Amino acid sequence: MNVPLTDFGRTHLIGVGGAGMSAIAALLVARGLDVTGSDAREGAALAGLRAAGVTVWVGHDAAHVDGASTVVVSTAVRESNPELTAARARGLRVLHRSQALAALMAGRRSIAVAGAHGKTTTSAMTAVALAAAGLDPSFAIGGTVLYELPAGASATGNAAPAGPLGGAHDGRGEVFVAEADESDGSFLAYAPTIAVVTNVEPDHLDHYGTRAAFERAFEEFAARIVDGGCLVACADDAGAGRLVGAARAPLAARGAQVLTYGEDPGADVVVSDYRSTAGAGSTCVLRTAHPLLRGPGSGLGADVVLEVRLTLAVPGRHNALDAAAAWTAVRLVGVDPDAAAAGLAAFRGTGRRFEDRGSAAGVRVVDDYAHHPTEVAALLAAARPVAAGGRVLALFQPHLYSRTRAFAAEFAAALDLADVVVLTDIYGAREDPDPAVTSALITAQVPTRGKATFVPDRIAAARTIAERARPGDLILTVGAGDVTELAQVVLDTLTAAEGSTR
Repeated sequence: MNVPLTDFGRTHLIGVGGAGMSAIAALLVARGLDVTGSDAREGAALAGLRAAGVTVWVGHDAAHVDGASTVVVSTAVRESNPELTAARARGLRVLHRSQALAALMAGRRSIAVAGAHGKTTTSAMTAVALAAAGLDPSFAIGGTVLYELPAGASATGNAAPAGPLGGAHDGRGEVFVAEADESDGSFLAYAPTIAVVTNVEPDHLDHYGTRAAFERAFEEFAARIVDGGCLVACADDAGAGRLVGAARAPLAARGAQVLTYGEDPGADVVVSDYRSTAGAGSTCVLRTAHPLLRGPGSGLGADVVLEVRLTLAVPGRHNALDAAAAWTAVRLVGVDPDAAAAGLAAFRGTGRRFEDRGSAAGVRVVDDYAHHPTEVAALLAAARPVAAGGRVLALFQPHLYSRTRAFAAEFAAALDLADVVVLTDIYGAREDPDPAVTSALITAQVPTRGKATFVPDRIAAARTIAERARPGDLILTVGAGDVTELAQVVLDTLTAAEGSTR
């Protein structure tokens, strides 16, 4: 259902406190709509939405849809929700959040970033680089964007050159950057000018059922690219490689391009010379001979390679790859190669992606959203040089019973990269509990025996990981659920233990 924004009328969002929903609510109110929302509990996003002009209620009640013309929901909202039930009974227009986002993107040059992992970081990098170049993009991203722009640059049309941006901004420029969620197939609502695919590694099999169905969805996503647009895909990922093979000819028939990036020497943008830097940064070199990326005014011959060095404030090869994807997308909308690289240097991360939460008793605590085995392995690999000789301890909360059941062995192998592991109980999110699935499925398969411990109670788990730390260690709180709240418990436990020894 394609509904113009002008037809929305008063709009109510159920579950407005979620990362994706709060971004949409902020954009809708910025476009001048009368917006209301509700959520099951008070959360950090609600105060910001109220300040922006959204009427927000805590708790769900059928009366909240009174006067609304359009109701926006996510897949997490069940049909039994009283507000959704009332909306259906009254014949109100009910849209999935992806349909609302598609309406917001209409008329803009859109960059939609999809993939099983890396979406948030790549989207945020792209938005920051565009902002640093003065394009003032609009964006909808599932996390707070942290940046530090060069003097005189502005991310939002205001003067402040540094700080956090929320997950949404209604810019004055023509470019719209969107994180495209594949988890429920809703990314098929978009028709992007540029589609970035960071990887096509199977996930969300509770929705898709099979790897083949998951990969078909990405082929459909690529087919949604507008005539003359571009698919940007990671050459290092086997699934993305199959996508490129399937999509290249159909896209070429419509005048659309396919560009690849990665450490693969055959990529259109080759990432090389990766190095960790002091603290939590990294550097790498991008090389390309593709005419679209060098630009007609480059003055380079057809066989001459353009080389750009990236200096990033975030660690890990996975972030270097994400930066290559962002650089490619930003070049495609006309930003100078060196300016695009300088913009990426301004990126400081996103909320819950290697987010520093503080230190106590000589132990640093970092929070991360990793919730897929590949993400966990990449996180732990990136953490090792940051720990600078100290141990890496991981407090992991699996996300979803279905994902834990499907990937228990893979999670176990990834977690074995840490020195000490504590798992707490599964965060079920939208799923009902499955008594046959617990975090013990993972701990039992960690290759190094005795390394991993299952502590079902989350507070006890946080205290356990803190008690096992020693000065110089790095503790990671890891997962897509409420494990983020445990970083403070870890810090408090460390502080209390330090105080008791004085």
